[in-house]
Amino acid sequence: MLKSLLATLLLILPLTLTAQTAKPAPPAAAAATPPPQVLLRTSQGEITLELYPDKAPKSVANFLQYVRDGFYDGTLLHRAIPGYLVQGGLYTRDLQPRRTRPAVSSEADNGLSNLRGTVAVARGADPNSGTAQFFFNLVDNRRLDFVGNQSGLTWGYAVFGKVIKGMDVVDKIAALPTRALGPFAGDVPDPLVLIESAHVVGEETPTPASSTATPPKAAPAPAKPATKKVRKAAKPAGNG
Repeated sequence: MLKSLLATLLLILPLTLTAQTAKPAPPAAAAATPPPQVLLRTSQGEITLELYPDKAPKSVANFLQYVRDGFYDGTLLHRAIPGYLVQGGLYTRDLQPRRTRPAVSSEADNGLSNLRGTVAVARGADPNSGTAQFFFNLVDNRRLDFVGNQSGLTWGYAVFGKVIKGMDVVDKIAALPTRALGPFAGDVPDPLVLIESAHVVGEETPTPASSTATPPKAAPAPAKPATKKVRKAAKPAGNG
């Protein structure tokens, strides 16, 4: 009986010591949060964007809020210049501007370049005047990048995302004939290109915004890219 008890204790003791000396397993590494994506359904096809909250947190948060509010539903991609950009996000199909929230500070100095397929904040002469409008770069528009804070011309335009699916749709929009219409002297796609809906991938579709349009402050007229590569002439994406 005693021998049996001692044998049992000898078997248990090593297991107990092992349990006391073994290091606890490290906690599982937290899965990295994937960057947010936004799906734009347009009258010409679907465009999926991936955003850069790590590089442009204010711009991304601003854009996502407009998306979640349903602001972009029923607005136009109202400006298309082949070999340059496609712009939209403010005007209704009647070419009336919607009321926007306050402007956000420019993040153009975030190290991101206006390369083909990227999405940037459209603004007026003031670098910190960006609200709801955005534009797609059709080519590598490096002259739109941040150079310095001397003026609005050198400040550049803040990239906050890129097209990960549907760049062919953006190119198709850019290839449409354009015309003068409403307040615009030109560059309005014909037929009009409507953003039918916009929503964050993985989230419920937002309730559409009211179609009532209230004009914001007057914005500078849109300007085509200069034929010469002069930095001062770059005014690609005004609030008009």
